[in-house]
Amino acid sequence: MVRVLNGISLTAHAGAVTTLLGSNGAGKSTTLGCAQGLLKPDGGTVRLLGQDPYSGGSTLRSRVGVMLQDGGLPPSVKPMALLRHVEGMYSHPVNVDALAQRLGIDSFAHTTIRRLSGGQRQRVGLAAALVGNPEVVFLDEPSAGLDPQSRQTVFDLIAELRERGLCIVLTTHLMEDAQRLSDYVYIIDNGRNVAQGTVAELTAEATTATDSRTLFFTATPGLPAPELRDAGSLVEEAAGQYRVDGIRSPAALAEITSWWAERGILPTSITMEPKNLEDVFLDIAEGGARG
Repeated sequence: MVRVLNGISLTAHAGAVTTLLGSNGAGKSTTLGCAQGLLKPDGGTVRLLGQDPYSGGSTLRSRVGVMLQDGGLPPSVKPMALLRHVEGMYSHPVNVDALAQRLGIDSFAHTTIRRLSGGQRQRVGLAAALVGNPEVVFLDEPSAGLDPQSRQTVFDLIAELRERGLCIVLTTHLMEDAQRLSDYVYIIDNGRNVAQGTVAELTAEATTATDSRTLFFTATPGLPAPELRDAGSLVEEAAGQYRVDGIRSPAALAEITSWWAERGILPTSITMEPKNLEDVFLDIAEGGARG
């Protein structure tokens, strides 16, 4: 028998977005399956709104919304017909028409789900998870495949749900979304949570541990890579967009500015940032791979 989860412990609170991050195979999906009542754990204790989610009846399930990233939507059904069907399962559903309009579903309401784009299916899945007016909602990759405008709409909706006091459990591979939306983050690796805290706590701890900053600047495209002694290497991420990692001292920063002066470079923009949530996650993932 393979032990998928080994000592994992986490809590999600009402009025907050709790995010689970983990590489493929880290145990994230199994954790969520147990929390949602889709899987029966072999040991440990799982409680959802004070009840066992696996054995909880229809009353418990009516208080919970689940958005799955893959599957769960009947391909031959049209979006509004599906949402009307789901609406009929609940005693106090939300206004389906208003929700569909908010998520832009009304613009493709007459197209079967199999013909929708990935982003459109994500919006239908999100709506289906919210129709029952839940107290707890699990959102798996809610912004995957969305255009910028739809993505912002989803962000605004999640913020409103948080303000209304919902407990929101979020999973995503998009670190920018996690950093923007999360109140509290758990990072899972090898079946256990290896880091947890607010985004500010996690990034501050990582930055303090390495005492490192990243410098970004914009200048003429195609600059040659300098030989830097105190700073890290120069990387041109896009035309004229440069990044220098490993700024750990004033001497490293002075080395960069001296190189600018020597070559007559006057950047049009300069920013220096501590580690972000993606840096924290990658450090943990790379550490686990080495271990």
